[in-house]
Amino acid sequence: MRNHFVFKAALALAITWQLAGCATTKVTPDPKLVILGHAGSGFFTPISPFNFRPPSSWRGIRRALLRGADGVEIDLQLSQDSVVMLYHDQKLDDHGSGTGCVSQHTAAELVQLRYRGGWPYDWIQKEHPITFDTLLARLGRRPTFPRLHLDLHEDDQCLPAGQQHARTPLLIRQIARSLARYRVPPEKVLLITQESGTIPLVRKAMPKVPIGLEIASDEFAFGLKLARTEKLHTVVLDADRVTPEQTAQARAAGLGVVVFGGRSAKDLKRVLATQPNEIEVDNLKRLLILQGRRK
Repeated sequence: MRNHFVFKAALALAITWQLAGCATTKVTPDPKLVILGHAGSGFFTPISPFNFRPPSSWRGIRRALLRGADGVEIDLQLSQDSVVMLYHDQKLDDHGSGTGCVSQHTAAELVQLRYRGGWPYDWIQKEHPITFDTLLARLGRRPTFPRLHLDLHEDDQCLPAGQQHARTPLLIRQIARSLARYRVPPEKVLLITQESGTIPLVRKAMPKVPIGLEIASDEFAFGLKLARTEKLHTVVLDADRVTPEQTAQARAAGLGVVVFGGRSAKDLKRVLATQPNEIEVDNLKRLLILQGRRK
């Protein structure tokens, strides 16, 4: 009974926040802005909006595309038997029914696991992890292939210290094979990494695929210099900390700007004011409304 009361209170608060967001100043739509669902439809949240779809799950991806997103950002990791999997968290224990890391289980084992979000999410969602090949096969049946941001999760916490990036070369090769197998247009893909050592690996395996460097907020100057030196396509910045000055500097350097995150109307308007090229958003419906793409 107490949980039911808390859930109803959270929904009431969400409605209040949504109405407050609608009352604020309108945003001038940017027809060139590329809008993507962050990890599909974002992350488990009881408010603004309620989302029961697990991050980087098929149901979350499908929902984002049905709502009108230009594409989705997804998280990729390598299974024990070298199959590329969609999964956000390093540890299965965090949001799954398994234990340990993705890298400690075969793909056949992983697709049998259930996502876990706790109450009330697991009353509604019954999702299982899927492989990258499964995703590409499903997307390939669409009339138009969507934009796809591939966020590499290279830091394997279940490997010994000093070896946590040992499987990155294999991860890159397997992604390249899958993209080639399903004839994914390179211009539809952005491969995102935080590691400078990954850049030459991607260029060798996927020379036509653009590369985005995710930059931590306290390392912007260093990251921007690296992106310029490596002649990268894009820098990727956190919505919570991005500033107009940062996006201006990146654009002056000839780089595209992707911002990830943002849920409330207030946060989204602040992010839009920085004028990014693309947004990987947690609240897709709200951003589409602000951009005049839906009511």
